Amino acid sequence: MTFTAQLQALCPQSRLCVGLDPEPAKLPGAWAGDASKFYDFCAAIVDATKDLVCAFKPQIAYFAAHGAEAQLERLIDHIHDVAPGVPVILDAKRGDIGSTAEQYAREAFVRYRADAVTLSPFMGFDSVEPYLAYEGKGAILLCRTSNKGGDDWQMQRLADVPGQPRLFEHLAHLAESQWNRNGQLGLVVGATYPAEIARVRELAPTLTLLVPGVGAQGGDAGAVVQAAGRTAPLVVNSSRAILYASRGADFAERARAVAEATRLALA
Repeated sequence: MTFTAQLQALCPQSRLCVGLDPEPAKLPGAWAGDASKFYDFCAAIVDATKDLVCAFKPQIAYFAAHGAEAQLERLIDHIHDVAPGVPVILDAKRGDIGSTAEQYAREAFVRYRADAVTLSPFMGFDSVEPYLAYEGKGAILLCRTSNKGGDDWQMQRLADVPGQPRLFEHLAHLAESQWNRNGQLGLVVGATYPAEIARVRELAPTLTLLVPGVGAQGGDAGAVVQAAGRTAPLVVNSSRAILYASRGADFAERARAVAEATRLALA
């Protein structure tokens, strides 16, 4: 089943994506400070929430910074084993071209067996195309991010494009049209900008939207759902609020409770 088909099947029941961003200092109990426990921690979160989500999103930097890539491979294998219908989005934000991009695509889809990967499209379609060679896999492009510095580029108008759209608007249009050759593209839009979510949905009515920032970053679940509408899959990510709901032995139980409440808020 393709990444898009997986989401189309799951999103009517849940729009929640759980981000897997383990930090050693925040691990519970005796695991605190021990990066060798990343797999155990994240696998427990997966087991506790797998029936509540439409996707899991591990962030590669949190694993690679601690030499834990093997744990990431094992974790994604575990997700595929215990939740075979739930797609894995590898949050990598790659953005290179040519043979380097081909290697990054192989890393995401062959080494890690992810169903989709996040990309930075600043270098243009050349930086996206190698990922589209993997049939059925998803490529989710940064479009309107929630960080304050996103305004430096994404909100600037393009004088050479008819209508002088903002950069994020032009990107949404390209992703919906000529770039989306095989229906594999999606867009990242931050939860803290509901007006921009609505604008992206207007320009890209058929694309999956990945929306980070609900929970610890302050995004409002109801506002996100209202802005994004229901024309295409909506994947709303929450990481820290779920992962670190408790630092005690009940961490998985508390993670499930927060995930369930977030899922209901997104219904």
